[in-house]
Amino acid sequence: MKLEILGTGCVKCRTLEENTRKAADSLGMPYELEKVCEIAEIVKRGVIMTPALMVDGKVKSMGKVLTPAEITTILSDGGGHQTKGGGCE
Repeated sequence: MKLEILGTGCVKCRTLEENTRKAADSLGMPYELEKVCEIAEIVKRGVIMTPALMVDGKVKSMGKVLTPAEITTILSDGGGHQTKGGGCE
């Protein structure tokens, strides 16, 4: 499974990355985690608010720091869940 964290490296982006690792590790699934920090690349992927979480090339969350439990639900659900929030500060 390919997991991507899109954001500029702010505290919220780093927290989302940490929570994503915790969720994936708790499920015992193999995954690749990549950070995307370039604004042009983030916009190219259709993300208008960061931090964002992409699962296998699909945006699953924008502008929100998901908890490990929320991410676990998304990953367990085959990534069918999408959330939006307020964005980086």
